[in-house]
Amino acid sequence: MALTMTMAANASERKWTQEWDKTFPKSDKVEHAKVAFENRFGITLVADVYVPKAGREKGEKFAAIAVSGPFGAVKEQSSGLYAQTLAERGFLAIAFDPSFTGESGGEPRYATSADICTEDFSAAVDYLVCRDDVDPEKVGILGICGWGGFAVNAAALDGRIKATVASTMYDMHRVSANGYFDAEDNAEARNEMRKQFGEQRTADAKAGVPKRTGGVPDVLPENAPEFLRRYHDYYKTPRGYHARSLNSTDGFTVVSRLALINTPILAYAGEIEHGVMIVHGEKAHSRYFGESAFKLLKGDNKELVIVPGADHTDLYDGGGKNAIPFDRIEAFYRKNLK
Repeated sequence: MALTMTMAANASERKWTQEWDKTFPKSDKVEHAKVAFENRFGITLVADVYVPKAGREKGEKFAAIAVSGPFGAVKEQSSGLYAQTLAERGFLAIAFDPSFTGESGGEPRYATSADICTEDFSAAVDYLVCRDDVDPEKVGILGICGWGGFAVNAAALDGRIKATVASTMYDMHRVSANGYFDAEDNAEARNEMRKQFGEQRTADAKAGVPKRTGGVPDVLPENAPEFLRRYHDYYKTPRGYHARSLNSTDGFTVVSRLALINTPILAYAGEIEHGVMIVHGEKAHSRYFGESAFKLLKGDNKELVIVPGADHTDLYDGGGKNAIPFDRIEAFYRKNLK
């Protein structure tokens, strides 16, 4: 495993951005580096590693956390902020770009798959448990937005994961198959989607280039829903814009949604034995995803945290009001990664 990681790093390092290009300031309390590792599909994932300086000096083995999300974002945005903040609080943390996006590898570009997204979390665990400064029995994951759902799926699959946090989560299968608020949860609507996706695949095959969704629009229509306005305020302004982010630019390929329709990701959530925390904003349009997921979880080591007054994107970066409950998240990991 160590050799594979080294080879992946050597093959990809020339493509990495070396300057600090995050949407958040660099902390002087942690050491930062870039690394690469492969998932089981042979795709090279690039990650930012954040290591607490104090713990490094003591030579201790850390509890470690792998972070990714939101869906369509990159590690320079929300996931990097979470990882760096967790490192400030004593955890070794990594934020990685998913397959096909950001600085990570994978062809075709800008595609997605529930199977591969879930695998990316396990590949990050592979990397962490092989580090000499990580306690392999103290590894957790954290997923944001759509990656919150993939984190729950990974938690149900990978027994090495000892604690999972899903923040402001989406269930990407549910929203893809049923539409927002399950408004299209019927066979007629899904068959119409399948027809449209089939036509798009044909058009892509003829063009030789897959069409992309367009990401968050540069200019919103007057009747844009409030949650789209919130996305615009994050992805299209200096607050959260990043040139490699799909949501800030041209989005995923249109046909990526097709596979998500037929891939339920919470089917075995009720069998997760380790601790799981679901965090949502009180006013988030996506709150119903998290509350539904929480109802599937079993055992007394599961927690639901609703942040008063917060909306969906407030939990990306705090929303200017410190909305991310890092104290609760830290306490949860300390309780479950021991």
